[in-house]
Amino acid sequence: MQKVPCYVLLVSLFSSALAPLSLSWRQNKEFNQAENYEGSSDFVDLEYHMGPVLAAPINLYIIWYGHWNLSHQVIIRDFLYSVSSSSASHPSVADWWKTVRLYTDQTGANITGSIWLSGEFYDSRYSHGGYLSRLDIQSVIKNAVTSSPRAIPLNAHNGLYLVLTSSDVQVQDFCRAVCGFHYFTFPTIVGATVPYAWVGYSGTQCPGMCAYPFAWPKYSGKPPPNTNGGNNIMKAPNGDVGADGMVSVIAHELAEVSSNPLVNAWYAGDDPTAPQEIADLCLGVYGSGGGGGYVGKVYKDSWGNGYNVNGIKGRRFLVQWVWDLEKRRCFGPNAMD
Repeated sequence: MQKVPCYVLLVSLFSSALAPLSLSWRQNKEFNQAENYEGSSDFVDLEYHMGPVLAAPINLYIIWYGHWNLSHQVIIRDFLYSVSSSSASHPSVADWWKTVRLYTDQTGANITGSIWLSGEFYDSRYSHGGYLSRLDIQSVIKNAVTSSPRAIPLNAHNGLYLVLTSSDVQVQDFCRAVCGFHYFTFPTIVGATVPYAWVGYSGTQCPGMCAYPFAWPKYSGKPPPNTNGGNNIMKAPNGDVGADGMVSVIAHELAEVSSNPLVNAWYAGDDPTAPQEIADLCLGVYGSGGGGGYVGKVYKDSWGNGYNVNGIKGRRFLVQWVWDLEKRRCFGPNAMD
């Protein structure tokens, strides 16, 4: 059965999927006097179900489906290159990934610290049309690994496939219920079982839902809190609401596909078809004090753009925190404690 999506819409975060957690998350109105509210171990039943994690160095392959703006591609690539880079200053994207690396398989092997962008495929001809079902994502991967002479490898050993759809592509449940999801391919469709993730560009279709906190649903009645806890919309660190919003969703999915690639490793809940994974547990939390609709304490650059991690080439990004297995709470490298 196709997995229920990992990235639940933030507009329903505190009233549905994570309602139990909301009992311990309170909006921080005076941050300097606040305690840590980033989740509580009392309500989390995160367990290991004996499946594999992505412990071997990852060869990441991007499939750009549709027509893409070059600047959007550069922002996303720079983020992906930053995951395994030691050149960025603390707090860095690589520092953020260290929390993901705490998760192990049954042999004690940690999730890898090496994610290498090993190939890209441009499906600018919309091989499966302008509307994709969930299952169509696997057919898009099949096309990318079989399209001679420019195919990317079908790497069943340590390949991870990231399908990114452009602004004009409609995907089943996109904007209505999901911003991205991960799963694994069926050999009958692709030829092998490989983990993959899909994320859609939300800059024009639904920025208010999938580019949080750089946009906010118009019908909500108020914008999200900015870096100072006020009511102005936070500015995107790389100047593009859609691409910067995608980065956080991509980070979310990378963390979860690495810790639960076959949907039988790390998750909370009794139903593997609807798990709460390590990033689901921290939806909407980007800094200390986060929760209850407040993103938490994050940084601002000289232009007022919000961010919480540094990347390569002087890039800055805002990525959602993930559940720290040792601290038993949501955590990121910009934490104040």
